[in-house]
Amino acid sequence: MPTIHWADGPVHRSARWHSENGTPAPRRVVVADDRTKAADAYRLACEGTALLWQGDYHGARGLLRAFGRRLDRKPFTPGTGPAASFHLHRRFRGHRARILGKVLVLLRDDYTLGLRRAPDVRLACREAYGPPQGPTVVSLRELLGVIGAHQWRTKGVDIPALGGRIHPHYGVFSPVRGEYVDLVARAPFPRAVRNHPGRLTAFDLGTGTGVLAAVLARRGVGRVVATDISPRALACARDNAGRLGLADRVEVTGPCLFPEGRADLVVCNPPWLPARPTAPIEQGVYDPGSAMLRGFLTGLAARLRPGGEGWLILSDLAEHLGLRTRRDLLTALAQARLDVVEKTDTRPRHPRAGDAADPLHAARSAETTSLWRLTPRP
Repeated sequence: MPTIHWADGPVHRSARWHSENGTPAPRRVVVADDRTKAADAYRLACEGTALLWQGDYHGARGLLRAFGRRLDRKPFTPGTGPAASFHLHRRFRGHRARILGKVLVLLRDDYTLGLRRAPDVRLACREAYGPPQGPTVVSLRELLGVIGAHQWRTKGVDIPALGGRIHPHYGVFSPVRGEYVDLVARAPFPRAVRNHPGRLTAFDLGTGTGVLAAVLARRGVGRVVATDISPRALACARDNAGRLGLADRVEVTGPCLFPEGRADLVVCNPPWLPARPTAPIEQGVYDPGSAMLRGFLTGLAARLRPGGEGWLILSDLAEHLGLRTRRDLLTALAQARLDVVEKTDTRPRHPRAGDAADPLHAARSAETTSLWRLTPRP
């Protein structure tokens, strides 16, 4: 168990250290409170010293905002091409996250946050971290993410194609981009079972919150098997299937990519960018080396029943960023001996697609999301 140590006046203290992205426990820690000046705190953070906050909760949030303003004073400088700009932007965001992560808070042995005017974070922490394991120090930035995730889990995300809400858990990518859900809600089923969806078995690979599995079940698919490699995602998908009254038709299993057996339909919405995630939540965005995409394509034919189809839901953002070419994708399809029955396109509706201030605006504004209907070659 990682441990963090600090001096509180003449008393030396320690606690369990927790970081979702695997950041090691800081070696240099000083106690800070409302008397600490933002400029001094920022200098210490940039030098690698963490600040364990013992003042007012809203004062700690104000310190984070002050850090953010200082970090944002230097504008982002794009690279010589889309790929270079993407990697520079990720490096800039990583540096920003490291500095903001230097403000720490102590959670008591029941997850109480013992700061003045602090909210009750006990339930949010239990949802994210599981049962408490003693006094624990986390970054305030991470804790704010835990609080935000709890609010999303409580409120849920409205999914018109479902006629209901999906409740994302901490560390599971939220289905805030509805265009890919609509593609699955409207695509025609394989011809062999089109008129009898109740007889259809479907696999949803990398189910995440379970939103696509739920959409398929709502469309009348008799049996949906949803998989994921993340235990948090598996728990989340089970929770959502139960909330929506679909637990009798949606079976959640894993951790794995493909479940046992064969299906009439195999749906896969892999992470769209071939890059390495730096935190668990980024596993829904980044697919190192396109490993999940390639695993789906190479394994698809062996998992389909006669007349079955694979549905690949994929954005071309990686192509606009210079991270993957269309030829790469078509070559992977050919190597897997898969034919394209139909490709349906849609444009993203999320706010960043129209944000001209986004450093990656040119790529985002050109993005298209597609559903590729695939069948094995004879």
